[in-house]
Amino acid sequence: MRDSLFEKNLRMYDALWADCRLVEPQKFNTWPLVSSLVAAGGRRLEVAPGLRPRLPIEGTEFIDVSPAALSQLSARGANVVLGDAGSLPFSSNAFDLVCALDIIEHLEDDDRVLAEIVRVTRVGGTILISTPLHQSRWTEFDTFVGHQRRYEPAQLFAKLARHHLTVVRSAEFGMQPKSSFILDMGMWWMNNHRQHAMRLYNRIFMPLGLRFQKPLNFVPEIIATDALDEILLVCRREAPQAATA
Repeated sequence: MRDSLFEKNLRMYDALWADCRLVEPQKFNTWPLVSSLVAAGGRRLEVAPGLRPRLPIEGTEFIDVSPAALSQLSARGANVVLGDAGSLPFSSNAFDLVCALDIIEHLEDDDRVLAEIVRVTRVGGTILISTPLHQSRWTEFDTFVGHQRRYEPAQLFAKLARHHLTVVRSAEFGMQPKSSFILDMGMWWMNNHRQHAMRLYNRIFMPLGLRFQKPLNFVPEIIATDALDEILLVCRREAPQAATA
């Protein structure tokens, strides 16, 4: 199952990134947050960024399954590794900042991926995670982009705690259009007129989405989740508690 899902994600996203342009991290609304975290220094890793990296391209390690994405990142001067988020080829406690946005919902074994992300982050280091919420909000778009699940908030926070992650602050997140009509039309064009759809996406829709991004409004610890479609979490990696006799 894992291999077939891995291959499905690889085929979909490698083809997608082959037709996309790299968007600089400074253009995203995550940049003020990232800038403040990068200022503290340390080694950085971004997991599966595709062509939408959020950490600075210079000085960050990037790992992705897509050769097409890594080729553009490398041409821009990034340090890149072809690899799987479930088996990160880095030593334990190697990074001070790890970014994994819109990743865990795509993978069958999300616990394995979280364990790997935590393993390569030093105790006290920062991990950025985003993911969609509420299974009741599932749409054909989730199926189209390869989501395996949407998380119920309590389930998500309990899972993070089991992986020794404390949520320091959080915010509403996501660039998905709220209009179901726009989403349906976009998926129809991608399925039936891909080349034309990608031209429109690169030249019109992505620039418009970037222009109309709202600033991220962080709150301490966990934001109210009832109305959220997607959440961005700033987590701290804690040391595992010693077993008591």
